[in-house]
Amino acid sequence: MIKNKAFALVYRVAALLFAIAGILSLLGVFSGEWHGTTLFFYTAQSNLLAVVMFALLIAGTIKGIRGKSGDACYYPRFSMVVVIDILVTFFVYWILLAPTFEGMEQWTFFNLSVHAITPLLCLIDYILFTRPRHLKYRDVYAVIIYPICYVVFATIAGFAGQTYYTGPDGAPVRFPYFFFDYDRIGVAMSLVYIGALIVIFLIMSHGFYLVDRKRRQRT
Repeated sequence: MIKNKAFALVYRVAALLFAIAGILSLLGVFSGEWHGTTLFFYTAQSNLLAVVMFALLIAGTIKGIRGKSGDACYYPRFSMVVVIDILVTFFVYWILLAPTFEGMEQWTFFNLSVHAITPLLCLIDYILFTRPRHLKYRDVYAVIIYPICYVVFATIAGFAGQTYYTGPDGAPVRFPYFFFDYDRIGVAMSLVYIGALIVIFLIMSHGFYLVDRKRRQRT
């Protein structure tokens, strides 16, 4: 754990600016092509959560900047939730989605920023600046609140007529991911995938909790 508030502030400001740049790139701002539907993807929304997290951490760091030394740990339980929620973006993309792309499409700036670099910046912040003895066991279940809300949101939006693109067969694709597409793989299989992802969230959150307990014992 690094106890240097000035360093924490510089890191967090840089991470915030990078996360914002990644979202703007995802939306097509830099290319001049607006892709508003990307806001309906879990990737975009989890990256927005990262922006909120870094903004809160910056505010806390500035408020407690008196004295260069001392820890810069603020909102650690919320940070843990955001870190896990966005790390699932990292793992799902690189394990399930990236192999389906051809050529160098997955190595573009917006792909790397929102699917790799911003998630890793969140994890590094947590490792560097979060002190032990802060997690409660009930926090391990807090990580599934947002993903469940997202499933409900995307399901309602899809059945209400939201479309993301046109499939190879010419039919509109109403749901954001192939493993969460009631039209193409059916409700039952989609629920199996969703259930498996929820288990992954809980495994990761329990892992964070156990590591926190080990750090507590050493302290």
